[in-house]
Amino acid sequence: MKKSVILGALTVAACAAAAAGAATLDDVKARGKLNCGTNTGLVGFAAPDANGDWQGFDVAVCRAVAAAVLGDSSAVEFVPTTGKTRFTALASGEIDILARNTTWTFSRDVDLKFTFVGVNYYDGQGFMVPKALGVSSAKELDGATVCIQTGTTTELNLADFFRVNNISYEPVPIETNEQAQQQYLAGACDVYTTDASGLAATRATFEDPSAHVVLPEIISKEPLGPLVRHGDDEWADIVRWTLNALIAAEEYGVTSANIDELTATVTANPEINRLLGTEGALGEMLGLPADWAVKAIKAGGNYGELFEKYIGQNTPIGLARGLNAQWTDGGLMYAPPFR
Repeated sequence: MKKSVILGALTVAACAAAAAGAATLDDVKARGKLNCGTNTGLVGFAAPDANGDWQGFDVAVCRAVAAAVLGDSSAVEFVPTTGKTRFTALASGEIDILARNTTWTFSRDVDLKFTFVGVNYYDGQGFMVPKALGVSSAKELDGATVCIQTGTTTELNLADFFRVNNISYEPVPIETNEQAQQQYLAGACDVYTTDASGLAATRATFEDPSAHVVLPEIISKEPLGPLVRHGDDEWADIVRWTLNALIAAEEYGVTSANIDELTATVTANPEINRLLGTEGALGEMLGLPADWAVKAIKAGGNYGELFEKYIGQNTPIGLARGLNAQWTDGGLMYAPPFR
């Protein structure tokens, strides 16, 4: 087991070394589209709609980057990845960015040689069980069978939680959220554990969501965000500041509804002007047009608009802003200054 993990890490690191130094921005421009690694299907975050068009909170990050770089939010090739395949896909250059419910950890950043450009959702690991099981706490799960996606931080957290609480479990390994859903509903496992947002998204697709409960324990910190390869700081800057532009736009009240009006003139707020490219030269510093952030924001809206559209309380997923509220509202969402 340890040997396979080490070899896996070495493989990813070797791919990253081979791809390091590549001018990703030039590659994307020459290709005319952004290759975005995403989930195989998680409603609200990344899943194709009835027309086969990818939609969701993570998908929106890639569409914003494509808009900023190529001026076209539809110029994205979405590449579904599993917990096992996602890092190799990024390290090898198959994808330009990974936006797939991925937790920012030390080893992924340092050992696997990726650059997390920020956090687009602060999450934590939870447990979902059928209400009929009669369980009200994860500490009552001694001897339970647990569906768990392999190659994830949740797999490691699960082992820690049961060991610390001196209870046992039997893992039921699955590759994708779709498999987990099928296995869980078929009764192949008593419990499904993953990020709490993923549990909410999965439960929302059930025929009777009220027949399933998410237990109160949140057993980990899961800062989820997009990531790129080490070795191309210019590309990392573009992805990082595109995400920051969406977050800052919400803070400054720049929305998809008023952005044309705000861009048509120089406002009284210099930070808004710099964000929208009507003042200063931030776009030039990134190697992009002055209106790069305008295009990114218009691709789907600011951070708050995207949250409410895809995963907010008025959606079937029904997530509250919580830690993902703006810092001005007591949350953790915070973009560095645009100056």
